[in-house]
Amino acid sequence: MTDAPQQAAPGRVVVLIPALNEERSIAQVLDSVLALGLPIIMIDDGSEDRTAEIAAERPVTLIRHAQRGGKGNALRAGFREALAQGYDGVLTMDADGQHVAADIPRILAAAARHPGHIVVGARIVNRHRQPRYRRVANGFADWGVGWACGQRLIDTQSGQRYYPRAAVECGDLASEGFVFESDILIEAAWRRGVRVAAVPIESRYHAEFRRSHFRSLPDFLRITRHVVMKIVRAGCLWDNYRASRASPALLVETPEAADAPAPVLDPSRGRT
Repeated sequence: MTDAPQQAAPGRVVVLIPALNEERSIAQVLDSVLALGLPIIMIDDGSEDRTAEIAAERPVTLIRHAQRGGKGNALRAGFREALAQGYDGVLTMDADGQHVAADIPRILAAAARHPGHIVVGARIVNRHRQPRYRRVANGFADWGVGWACGQRLIDTQSGQRYYPRAAVECGDLASEGFVFESDILIEAAWRRGVRVAAVPIESRYHAEFRRSHFRSLPDFLRITRHVVMKIVRAGCLWDNYRASRASPALLVETPEAADAPAPVLDPSRGRT
């Protein structure tokens, strides 16, 4: 049986949205978050369309980069701004519409139940919608990043996640692009002992989404190389590997998930 969340939200939380050329979707994404009463920091990563102008019409903190710097650079800038504004946690989501505001209350409820944890929105509901190569690549990434963190993880490549302040303070990483999101899981675990939980969310791969900025093969290889080198340099080969296989991943099913389709889960993954 699932316990009720301890509180509505884990302190003062801001939603951080990096955006690049998202004029088709950004209004709906921002409005859906604002409807929940949550503040927003949006990083416009050098868009060449009306993304920034649309955001400027809304009550959000807008930071504009003159040139494209990549997702890692955008998240790093957003983390700095969140710390400067005194927020206790940051919830990230993409601007292309694949992440929805309806999942935010469930992620925050899980964060309230598990204080100090990073909470990942794990795309395991209707996972069959994901292209097969993505499922294979994501599974390999979960194994490698989990090894580095010393804990079993689910969907380490999801961009919709909650970071407690201890993890946000680890955002001074030099890693760029999509490597940043794997790297911060590792660094938060190493520096602050931060654990990771997961909340099931829908896998959304619809034709109306613009082509992903994630370049499957080169970005996946870059992430893999970075994670492997971190494990080797840190000398945490066997102890971390044993720790990562010792317990199931922490999968949190909140009351708000009652009406969602039941996810198909790996039997080795646990629930709370």
